[in-house]
Amino acid sequence: MIVAGIGFRAAATAEALAAALAALGPDAPMPEALATAAEKADAAALRVLAARMGLPVVSVPASRLSGVKTPTRSERVKERFGTGSLAEAAALAAAGPGARIIAGRVTSPCGMATAALAEGDGREGDGA
Repeated sequence: MIVAGIGFRAAATAEALAAALAALGPDAPMPEALATAAEKADAAALRVLAARMGLPVVSVPASRLSGVKTPTRSERVKERFGTGSLAEAAALAAAGPGARIIAGRVTSPCGMATAALAEGDGREGDGA
């Protein structure tokens, strides 16, 4: 299962989130789900993007994000979520056991959103 982890500021639009996904590059595989922190999972921008893409949103509890080792690091994210990258941690948590990053964190041109891709077995109950 390939999952796109998404991190974003409260004022981000669906277009900003889509731009972050596009920044992963034209060869990036299509995700099967979008994942983010539980506190962000109901954001209108994310729900709009998910509906446009026909993808489910995986809500990752804070307890699953905290301590996840990520290839990139943001001090602001570390302080708030206990991990180096919300996008990478959410993707890893939602992709399931043994998940690995296949496209590291990128930022939308406007700076309002980040995205990363992880691949794992996605077994229910093990993701988020």
